[in-house]
Amino acid sequence: MAKYIIKTQKGFENIVVNNLKEIIGDFKYTVSPDGYQGIVIVEHDEDIEDKILEIPEVERVLRVYFETETEFDKIVNLAEKIKDYIKEDETFAVETKKRGKHDFSSTDVNIVLGAKIKDLTNASVDLNNPDKVVHVEVFKNKTYVSITPGEKFKKYTKEKRNARELFRKVVIVQMPYLGEKIVCKRFGEAIGRAAQGFEVKELIIAPKEKVDAYELMEFIKGVKIGQHSRYEIQKRAYPFEIKLVPVTVQDLYQVVRDKRRDNRLLIITDPKGDELSKIKDKLAYDLRKKREIIVFCGSREGIPRGLFRFADYILDLAPHMTFATEHAIPAALIALWGVYSGEDLENSSEEEKTESNSNDE
Repeated sequence: MAKYIIKTQKGFENIVVNNLKEIIGDFKYTVSPDGYQGIVIVEHDEDIEDKILEIPEVERVLRVYFETETEFDKIVNLAEKIKDYIKEDETFAVETKKRGKHDFSSTDVNIVLGAKIKDLTNASVDLNNPDKVVHVEVFKNKTYVSITPGEKFKKYTKEKRNARELFRKVVIVQMPYLGEKIVCKRFGEAIGRAAQGFEVKELIIAPKEKVDAYELMEFIKGVKIGQHSRYEIQKRAYPFEIKLVPVTVQDLYQVVRDKRRDNRLLIITDPKGDELSKIKDKLAYDLRKKREIIVFCGSREGIPRGLFRFADYILDLAPHMTFATEHAIPAALIALWGVYSGEDLENSSEEEKTESNSNDE
């Protein structure tokens, strides 16, 4: 008898059950075990994982390898069975999802079970890129264990380039949104979330002239709220240390003076600029070579035209369209990453063509 833990959006459990009935007929199932929504436990005589995955509402399927009563010692002792699925030359990680109150934590299970598996297999622990993941799903009275290949649900793989190699060189220079105080704060929150979300090197809030101190204060308050809300999510989501992006205030014109130095790249986003497609090769080269990339984003009004003379690039990210203030940072950085990461692919393709032609000769 095969058993599966199916994860779906809350409220979609019965949709999954009804769709699965249409595909395979009768089967045993439990909807929302112990009252926890978003979970369906299914049992069937045959392997039906592929059938389950035909249902769009299904987000994840874990085949149950072992189950036991929800007691800490019994969970940890499952290492004796788990060891047969992990080779000495493989790496692994333990991920525990605990529901309800118990006299142990998810971390306790991860540490103790992980240590026991390591002792029994001599395999190494790798929390970032494991070959195998041991999933421990803890409910009120029952605990289930699944074992999957690490890459099956992996966000971070060695094959993917890390966008931080670009964004950690980027300084965002953001003109503040000023006006009605409650609106200033709301826009500030969006700016703070975006800057922290992309983990840029620095966010400089840069008014171009004397401004109302209280309007600016509300904008900065919003930046702090948005930044910290994103930071808390990042700390929970990432398996590595995350730092708060430094936030400073400086006159816009002085920023230009300070940043016009060797090995810096000044970029202004404006509808009067060049289309990315026309300058992407040169821009990709400069993004790689420069030590710091300074991106200027306007607000209710754009970057003053006089500063265009001092920019290395003026970019029109979406011709014949303008972005809302809160969309400027994500739009600019996603566009720059596309240019930055695409250069290697094009070069690689050209190299392959050259090599192929050489072989033909």
